[in-house]
Amino acid sequence: MTAATHSSLFPQVPESADAVLDGLDPEQREVALALHGPVCVLAGAGTGKTRAITHRIAYGVRAGILQPTSVLAVTFTNRAAGEMRGRLRQLGAAGVQARTFHSAALRQLQYFWPKAVGGELPRLVERKVQLVAEAAARCRIRLDRNELRDVTSEIEWAKVTQTVPADYPAVVAKTRRDAPRDTAEISQIYAMYEQLKRDRSVIDFEDVLLLTVAILQDRHDIADHVRRQYQHFVVDEYQDVSPLQQRLLDLWLGDRDNLCVVGDASQTIYSFTGATPEHLLNFRTRHPNATVVKLVRDYRSTPQVVHLANGLLGQARGRAAEHRLELVSQREKGPEAAYTEYGDEPAEAEGTARRIRDLIAAGVPAGEIAVLYRVNSQSEVYEQALSDAGVPYQLRGAERFFERAEVREAGVALRGAARAGGNDSLLDDAEGLPSQVRAVLSTKGWTTEPPAGSGAMRDRWESLAALVRLAEDFEQAKPGATLSDLVAELDERAAAQHAPTVQGVTLASLHSAKGLEWDAVFLVGLTEGMMPITYARTDEQIEEERRLLYVGVTRARFHLSLSWSLSRSPGSRGGRRPSRFLNGLRPGSAALGGRGTVGGGGGVERPAVTKRGRRGPALCRVCGKTLTDAGEMKLMRCEDCPSDMDEALYERLRDWRADRAKEIGQPAYCVFTDKTLMAIAEAVPGSEGELAGISGVGVRKMDRFGAAVLAICAGEDPVEGLGGDDGEV
Repeated sequence: MTAATHSSLFPQVPESADAVLDGLDPEQREVALALHGPVCVLAGAGTGKTRAITHRIAYGVRAGILQPTSVLAVTFTNRAAGEMRGRLRQLGAAGVQARTFHSAALRQLQYFWPKAVGGELPRLVERKVQLVAEAAARCRIRLDRNELRDVTSEIEWAKVTQTVPADYPAVVAKTRRDAPRDTAEISQIYAMYEQLKRDRSVIDFEDVLLLTVAILQDRHDIADHVRRQYQHFVVDEYQDVSPLQQRLLDLWLGDRDNLCVVGDASQTIYSFTGATPEHLLNFRTRHPNATVVKLVRDYRSTPQVVHLANGLLGQARGRAAEHRLELVSQREKGPEAAYTEYGDEPAEAEGTARRIRDLIAAGVPAGEIAVLYRVNSQSEVYEQALSDAGVPYQLRGAERFFERAEVREAGVALRGAARAGGNDSLLDDAEGLPSQVRAVLSTKGWTTEPPAGSGAMRDRWESLAALVRLAEDFEQAKPGATLSDLVAELDERAAAQHAPTVQGVTLASLHSAKGLEWDAVFLVGLTEGMMPITYARTDEQIEEERRLLYVGVTRARFHLSLSWSLSRSPGSRGGRRPSRFLNGLRPGSAALGGRGTVGGGGGVERPAVTKRGRRGPALCRVCGKTLTDAGEMKLMRCEDCPSDMDEALYERLRDWRADRAKEIGQPAYCVFTDKTLMAIAEAVPGSEGELAGISGVGVRKMDRFGAAVLAICAGEDPVEGLGGDDGEV
């Protein structure tokens, strides 16, 4: 996510083992040199933990102390494992196994199953939720779609915490866990689910770990085989291990202690999946002779961001808080964090979109900006606001870059062109690697200008454009590189899941933002009931919510904005309160217990209310019902209420929009979205006030396009140019 230099995109492999240590700070160097015995690395956000542990492995390999095939590095996501493999490759330590817990366990299970059990490994069930639905039906328990998803997650939690169906109700009561349904019912569904799997000879994702543990426990010869293979273990994000993963790790280790763990208790945010920081916090008790290194030099964020992050954790309580790390920024000063209070959610989204437009206009790439929220359902209003503002965006959580159909097709085309060489007519007029790539990808949908809209076509174009940018960077880093060289690089990146960045503002939940970073981060919707979330009731749950906000804050390198709104919809009573976690941080507030403000300077901004024709509750103009859904508010009617849209007017508006977009060189949605045009065609406004009352018609668009739209609605020819022709929408 940083706009990397060509040397960092394609670094040279260090010439020697000692060269691997170049550029490490004293604490990172200490980690790299601690190659024997138990090692515990307490690494704060942005302190270079991945750099430290990959250089540790690479130094050991390059110095001849570690054999590459004897090292197993495990982490929690395929993306993180891919990044680790990519870094090790760049450091000259290829051959080291870097995998997720499940990937490593599945590989061992597939290899040893014929010997331990006989026959083929049972098939991995593709859709667990379908089997859970059948189990519930057999138990005569009705579950709606959301309940089904929750019960499935609850079964997953029970399995990773090694809780059998019969014990589930008692364990839930003991841990004070909020079950989605009656615990006896869930226990019954869980037991039936396990029975159905046995009847059909299938296993699920959690069984991969459970069965591997069982085989290693029961078959000492197989356990010895694994231990001869792997002599050294590295565990990243150790604060997130579950009891089942810890049990597997213990079996891999046996009676040895060549284990390096890396984690930060202040970033434990996945307890709902069974993760617990207790293993990290108890590591020194289990291993009294462990080498402990603390990484607190923050290379990611400015002093202002780090100060806020430290202040946020300074109010934390509980055991994890007792082990918090006080970060020290290594960067130059930046802007103070911005705190903004809005009247309602649409105003918050529109204000956020305006600020993002300003950042982009000031030179911050769209791909270096993120909007982070507590739950995914908050994204819609921000998608709409960014679309109305003409700002491209991408939702976090889409399929991996190299698994996208268009990227696979592009790879096949590039590989074919590389084999054909000078015999490919596509390359006749293409000079240089980037031109060749553009020529090949033009047959797959790449164009010099992106397509209008934000749907599948735009997503495809963005993927291909990312490959074009990668080719440009590759050619600058390695002058004279050929198409074959680029294809080889793409293959290696695909194997390591090292994807180039697709440009666009990222919309993501706080949980899915873990492990990522951006130049500018907007933390939105920070109200009581959302942060902390309303169902966080116990002290432990509240503290995890605080840690989640801490993770969000520490994603920002330079710009950080925190905002909240006093009500959900325009005109509603503003009864919301800012998150308690901001007490003592936002200007003018006091921390719980009476301490003064620990945040930076400045104040809470309360933007002036934008002039709108509608400031009361948003009511359906057909049935009169109060509207809360963003899409319905855009149309000013319930989705199910009949539409009285003037189809001819809608088509005239679409034609005008296409011409106007072409004239100003912007995608059509930057003028008005389809939903806004539908709302206009339904309302047929006859005055500026009526047009301004339609959601999606802000002050800027009113000034720019209002006269033309009103003329079209009146059956007249539109008058253009009243708002200037600077190309800015």
